[in-house]
Amino acid sequence: MSVTIKTAREIELMRESGRLLEKVHDELGAFIKPGISTLDIDRLGEKLIRSLGGIPNFLNYNGYPASICVSVNDEVVHGIPNKHRILQEGDIVSLDAGLIYKGYHSDAARTYGVGTISPEAQKLIDVTKQSFFEGIKYAKAGNHLYDISAAIGGYAQKFGYGVVRDLVGHGIGTHLHEDPQIPNFPQRRRGIRLVPGMTLAIEPMINIGRADVAWLDDDWTVVTQDGSLSAHYENTILITDGEPEILTLSK
Repeated sequence: MSVTIKTAREIELMRESGRLLEKVHDELGAFIKPGISTLDIDRLGEKLIRSLGGIPNFLNYNGYPASICVSVNDEVVHGIPNKHRILQEGDIVSLDAGLIYKGYHSDAARTYGVGTISPEAQKLIDVTKQSFFEGIKYAKAGNHLYDISAAIGGYAQKFGYGVVRDLVGHGIGTHLHEDPQIPNFPQRRRGIRLVPGMTLAIEPMINIGRADVAWLDDDWTVVTQDGSLSAHYENTILITDGEPEILTLSK
């Protein structure tokens, strides 16, 4: 495993990449409403990324055909935007987006309700988001990587939810996916020791039902095996000498 430690200059570039991505997510979140297509979301996302001077890092990544991953209801991640997939009142939709700024990547995901959603769906969204924040309480120099994993999974499992095991978070920097991999569930070992300058994309993927997932025939879209709802929340963070810095979230 080769984990990159970022220099002060690299950290500044990643801060800017994250700041720009947060602006994209803010605009996309405000755009979500019944009646729009998932392709509408992708087109707006790409336009926003390029208008801010970024490059969509998902577009053509290992063949992925869009700039924004748009995953609806039982789709966990990597949903492919489609002009025929129309958001309906009561849906939940996860948007996973990233960009490259001067060679440095950022990556973040949010899950939104479409119109009025059920209390159960809202609770899933809220718990998934909070599981991220429970995890990064341990994202401090001197702690171990899998302390984060245990905190995320332990929190979500208290609600009876399924924590996806087939997909994990990752390091990030000059490449979208770098070492280390970051599971969202407890591990037997504690993992590598965290040091300042590490940049990590931490991304709980939580199902309201079982943890099991499957891939659709497009080889990208991951869905829950039992058809239950799934939520996704992600930020790019920086390990510092103190509290972690969330590069894709300023508020």
